[in-house]
Amino acid sequence: MKQLTAKEVETMLIENKDLNLVDVREVDEVAAGKIPGAIHIPLGLLEFRMHELDKSKEYIMVCRSGGRSGRACQLLESNGFKVINMAGGMLDWEGKTE
Repeated sequence: MKQLTAKEVETMLIENKDLNLVDVREVDEVAAGKIPGAIHIPLGLLEFRMHELDKSKEYIMVCRSGGRSGRACQLLESNGFKVINMAGGMLDWEGKTE
């Protein structure tokens, strides 16, 4: 599984790279702040909402610490998606939130 650190993702956003971020945390966690522009799909709903994602794009998966996003990567990879796990998750995130 491909991985990026939170700092690498933040740097890519600062450089205005076109990123597709998917936050798989629960609603109450996201309410406390998420990376600007990230799509919110709780891990428990990902299997039922993956049709909303485009297989031609690469997605960076985000959660609190990197565990759930790792499971999300496994699920999406097994269904033909290109994904990267943000290691360390929001616990390591020092960038802006919304």
